[in-house]
Parts: sequence; structure tokens; C-alpha cells
Amino acid sequence: MLDFALSAFVTLLLVVDPVGLAPAFLAATGGMPDKIKRTVALRAPFIAASILVVIALVGNWLLRQLGIGIPAFQIAGGLLLFGVSYQMIFGDRPHREAREADKATAEHASDVAVFPLAIPMMAGPGAIATTLLLTGNAGYGPRLAIIIAVVLAVCLICMFCFISAHLIARTLGRTGNAVLSRVLGMLLAAYSVQFVINGIAAVRASLS
Repeated sequence: MLDFALSAFVTLLLVVDPVGLAPAFLAATGGMPDKIKRTVALRAPFIAASILVVIALVGNWLLRQLGIGIPAFQIAGGLLLFGVSYQMIFGDRPHREAREADKATAEHASDVAVFPLAIPMMAGPGAIATTLLLTGNAGYGPRLAIIIAVVLAVCLICMFCFISAHLIARTLGRTGNAVLSRVLGMLLAAYSVQFVINGIAAVRASLS
């Protein structure tokens, strides 16, 4: 159970990348008073956590209704996460997220806590796919409670990173943020490949 909790926490933490979201938060809240920034820093993780918890609770039911087997979703989800890791390693994910946040602000988004911070930066396709992958074999017992706790923990870390965004950006700098993103991307790539391997193994076992 401890191994499952640690694996779930690390996987979701790599996908969401709270530290890497700090520049996006600064871009989205640029020019706002400090009081409003703190409100956004509290509200965005709460919204993202609510979305991911709902996904965790209805994930198994949703897969059954769609007629999607767990192995199929493991393979598809693993490929999706590999795409996210590819962007982290070879792309410009932190700066791209900052540009998206800046664009949303420039377009006078009514609530940057909802878009782009909560959706799609925190509770985006990668995080949703990860949550569904984790709940696929969890059932409705202790493992589901662990997944919900992991979601809340990761979103809480995001909140602290948003509150400390100025300090994080100043400490890491552009080079440090790029190095961190690539290291986390490598780890996420390994996790995503393992998801695909597990899915293929399950399919082979069902056919034998």
C-alpha cells in the first residue's frame, strides 16, 4: 500500500509539476494586487483538486460505461503521458505555459484561477489521464482514498508554489527551471513507458 501511495504521488507530482507552474502563475496574475494574487493562489488549486477528485470517484464507472478496458486505457494513458514528458524534455513547457497564462490575461479572462491555472495547467489532460490510470485498478477501497489524498497533497503543493512563486522564479532562474523540467520529464517518460508495458502485459495475459 505504501509503494502504491508513493508511486501515485510521484506520478501525479511529475505530471502537474507545481514548481514549473510558478512562472505561469506570475504571468497570469501580473499587475494584480497582492490580495487578489493570494486569492487566486488559493482558489486555483481548490478548483483543480475538485475536478481531479470527481474524476477519481467516477473514473471506474466512466470506463465501464464507455466499454474501455483497463489495459487499453493503460496503453493510451501511457502514450499520452509520454507526449507530456516529450514536451518537458525537448520542448519549452514552462515558457509555453507562461505564454498561455499571459495570453489569457491579455484577453481579459474573467477568472484566471479557473483558466488557465486550474484548467488546463493543473487539471489538464495529463493529470486527468493519470488520475484515471491510478483509479483503474483501485476499486472503491483504501486505494481510492489514497489517490484522493494524493490529489489533495499535490494541489496543496501547487498552492504553496503559487504563494512562493516570486521566490521560486528568482531562485531557479530560467536555466534552473529548464533543467528541472527536463529531469522531471525523464522520470515521467519512464513512468509512462511502464504504464504501456503493464497494459500490453495485461492484454497478452487475457489472450493466453
